[in-house]
Amino acid sequence: MTNTATLLGLASSFALFSVLAVGGGVAVLPEMQALMAERYGISGESFVHIYGIGQLAPGPNMLMVLALGYRIAGFAGALTVLVAFFTPALILSLVGGRLWDRVGETPWRRAVQNALEPVSIGLMISGLYAIAREALNGPVSFGLCAMTLALLVTTRINPVLIVLGASAMGVVLMKISGLP
Repeated sequence: MTNTATLLGLASSFALFSVLAVGGGVAVLPEMQALMAERYGISGESFVHIYGIGQLAPGPNMLMVLALGYRIAGFAGALTVLVAFFTPALILSLVGGRLWDRVGETPWRRAVQNALEPVSIGLMISGLYAIAREALNGPVSFGLCAMTLALLVTTRINPVLIVLGASAMGVVLMKISGLP
């Protein structure tokens, strides 16, 4: 049986992450990773693995929070995290979208958009840094990352094929070399 205090802790933490996720869920990854390690003992490596699963699963990549909730408190934890993480963002998006339409193309709206764009990019980069710090731990992982980035930026190959191909190549190279 799951402890009520654990579920309440998950709900409050993930509701806060939802509100702070300016620019997308990647923006809160560093804080989420730190909290998962501190409160629930989820290692950085496990967090990266769960994040990776979220990237491959269809739908929003932040569905990975369900895997975190499930790992911490089973089905009740997954359900709690689902509601806590997605409901505040849903409400803010609905209310904000209506307000945004009413404001129209005013100078105020353009100023807010111009101010939020670099903040969002900075937050996303910090999230990517948090994941990269754990995931890029050897020559094979660095090489795969560089190759994947180069292919994504310079070709028109379907990104799913690039990610799946790089994953398969990574499995083979890491098995052969014994290096991360």
